[in-house]
Amino acid sequence: MKIIQKALAFVGLLSLCTLFIYALQDAPTDENFETKLINDYNVYALQVPDNLNFAGEAMPLENPDILERMDRELLVNTYWQSNGLLMFKRAKKYFPVIEPILAKHGVPDDFKYLAVIESGLTNAVSPAGARGVWQIMPATGRENGLEVNKNVDERYNLEKATEVACKYLLEAKNKLGSWTLAAAAYNAGNAGVSRRLKEQGVSEYYDLLLGEETGRYLFRIVALKEILSNPKKYGFNFRDKDLYTNIPTYKVEVDTAVTDFTKFAQRFGINYKLLKLHNPWLREPHLNNKSRKAYLVEIPKEGYYN
Repeated sequence: MKIIQKALAFVGLLSLCTLFIYALQDAPTDENFETKLINDYNVYALQVPDNLNFAGEAMPLENPDILERMDRELLVNTYWQSNGLLMFKRAKKYFPVIEPILAKHGVPDDFKYLAVIESGLTNAVSPAGARGVWQIMPATGRENGLEVNKNVDERYNLEKATEVACKYLLEAKNKLGSWTLAAAAYNAGNAGVSRRLKEQGVSEYYDLLLGEETGRYLFRIVALKEILSNPKKYGFNFRDKDLYTNIPTYKVEVDTAVTDFTKFAQRFGINYKLLKLHNPWLREPHLNNKSRKAYLVEIPKEGYYN
């Protein structure tokens, strides 16, 4: 009886192993992910790449403190999977708007990842009063030519806000001497970073003792850069058609007051919701425009919302 029981146990174990090996080999071959690799969930330690950089400026990963802090941000952002997938989806939609503006001003392409950690590529609102994808404060916006009031807030205009961000970053780079410090200054201000460098007698971001937010800032940017640049490496599976795309639009010049944007939208075959979706900088259902300023209102091309 014991021999039979052992034999049955061995056969059962062999069958289980065979099924497990089959599951490992059963890689997804269909584009709808209906076949899964392994029907379970595992968490793995990550190997921090040894050549990480921001805007071509190397991270000193030979320093154990820097290595641990980078490891933390890679882990946090890799295993926050829902947020990660949303970043991939939104990046496909908004990076094509941001990238050429950065290039035009000579700002390194890596700064598009700064926008990712600032707002998650949404028109976010901070408790301190910052608004939009680039999280621009009211005074900073006005100082750089943006209209900021209850009726019109151009911090929500992605193209114009990116122009302002470029101007700020170029000034910070000129003052502080590196793109890494310029990025830190976007979070803590030029004066704040300059003061800390002087107080602590150092010249590099990675040598500064900083508060939680600014201390994590560059590490978060580089982590998102690494993950968004290598989706398969970090376990993100998607098809191009799963990502969001920018709806094509054309621009209509408006140099008068508009009393009713609902009726205005209907003239172009859309509704007020779609008008606001493409022009979030229009903050009220009307446009005052006492100065007769020329605004460019984006209208989605026909057929994309039908």
